[in-house]
Amino acid sequence: MAQTVVGIFKSASEAQNAVDNLLSGGFSQGDIDVSSGQTSNYSTQDTTENESGIGRFFRNLFGDNDNERERYTRAAERGTVVTVHAQGEDEAKRASLLLDQYGAMDVNDDDNNYDYSTGTGRGNLEGTNSDYSTGTDRAYSNEDENKTIPVIEENLQVGKREVQTGGVRLRSRIIEKPVEENLRLREEHVRVERNTVDRPATEADFNDFKEGNIEVTEHAEVPVVSKEARVVEEVSLGKEVEHREETVRDSVRKTEVDVKDIEADTKGRKRK
Repeated sequence: MAQTVVGIFKSASEAQNAVDNLLSGGFSQGDIDVSSGQTSNYSTQDTTENESGIGRFFRNLFGDNDNERERYTRAAERGTVVTVHAQGEDEAKRASLLLDQYGAMDVNDDDNNYDYSTGTGRGNLEGTNSDYSTGTDRAYSNEDENKTIPVIEENLQVGKREVQTGGVRLRSRIIEKPVEENLRLREEHVRVERNTVDRPATEADFNDFKEGNIEVTEHAEVPVVSKEARVVEEVSLGKEVEHREETVRDSVRKTEVDVKDIEADTKGRKRK
């Protein structure tokens, strides 16, 4: 649900500074309106016919609450009005905090310190609270008196996770290469010789004078090939673990709340 956030600033420069910070804080230019009552001929008469544009604006916001409307109208005519059209309560609160941080006036306190009969201020127009809407058609609610600032502190949490940084892969394959060896081989050959002789036969010759067979075999050496596999090297994988110290640097945020006492004036009213 859309909500309207209104901040009134003492000067146009303070209002522009707040607008710049709203834009830096994520708000768009189309969500921000700036108007200056100091440069316009606004009327503060109660009649609707003669009512100024800024008066009609606050009449639309406050409805029948004439006191609130008149107080905001008088403050707006002396300063510069920054209106933020927020899309939801969270965005409205964020806009309110930014307006408050960059100098929006506290309309209630400022109204008590201003002499409207002469048009001059009494004392310093100081204020730090921005005036914002908690609904769709009201800029401020008197019921919203209790305000809480959450104190948030970030803590740095450092952990570990394991990532792969590299490695080694072993792959085995079989390759062939030609080899050769020189051998000296022996071969036998049977040689037959016939010699012509002419001599008388002896008794030994008669003993051999019979049928028979004589054999002489031939032998030769041939290559014999065999293979022997031998382990000549072992390749293994292992790990070496090293430990190192590393410093992790980052920044954390937290909320700091400054507490300032409010002194009561002589009339019993509080002013900042």
